[in-house]
Amino acid sequence: MLSGEIEPIRAENYEFLQQHVHAASGILIGQDKHYLFECRLAPIVSRLGLHSVNDLCNLLRGTREAEIGREVAEVMTINETYFFRDPAQYDAVRDLLLPALKEECKHSRRLRFWSAAASTGQEAYSLAITLLEAGFGDWDIEILGTDLSSSVLDRARAGHYRQIEVNRGMPATLLVKYFTRAGVTWKLNDNVRRMVRFEKMDLRNGVGGNGQYQLIFCRNVLIYFDPVTRSRVIDRMHKALLPGKWLYFGGAEAYAGLDTWFQRECVGDSIVYVARKESACQR
Repeated sequence: MLSGEIEPIRAENYEFLQQHVHAASGILIGQDKHYLFECRLAPIVSRLGLHSVNDLCNLLRGTREAEIGREVAEVMTINETYFFRDPAQYDAVRDLLLPALKEECKHSRRLRFWSAAASTGQEAYSLAITLLEAGFGDWDIEILGTDLSSSVLDRARAGHYRQIEVNRGMPATLLVKYFTRAGVTWKLNDNVRRMVRFEKMDLRNGVGGNGQYQLIFCRNVLIYFDPVTRSRVIDRMHKALLPGKWLYFGGAEAYAGLDTWFQRECVGDSIVYVARKESACQR
């Protein structure tokens, strides 16, 4: 092999990586994602002084260092995210859900939201900014952001974003209002960061909440799960939502059997899934 040429992932190692990631996270990586494996695993290969992903697979088969296997699985689960992704969903939250909640919860002044598969935090912080802009700054608000990857959660908690990251979706007026320049990055102000709590969670077995949430974002992650796991996660998310409250998937996501738990509604220019009461579910 020529110097600098990347050694292709051998077929048996590609299958091994697919099985490893699925066992650790529930995520199914397709047959044509060689570049994704090579790109995301390259820093691990380099740090360990290996020559290729094939060497990393050999190490994983023989190592007792569980941390390396965990790291491999986590880097393959990181989803793309950016501020105010799917703007129509945030518009519907701002224009319809929040006014209703302001009246419904005017005595308790308590709101709970969940950003599942939160990645580096842009989704959860976009929701926090939406709430602040809508006048909820003095309410008891908690936004839970969860992800399987410890590294992205550390970034989310820090609240530092590169210029290219704030350029994606963050309006300039909100950038100067809610961020402070910190060298070559932008740091979220404390009044935004303290509204969000980040936790590590495997959606296959970690969904909780017992009917406390008024809104859940679960966008662009269930597409990677097998149908049985996906159905189980959606069932648990239904239990985590208050009756009549909202679940948002990614704009292009649609799943069979959702009418067991949710009523599909057009809200503004977005599709939202409204949690049915328990008695309406065929369990």
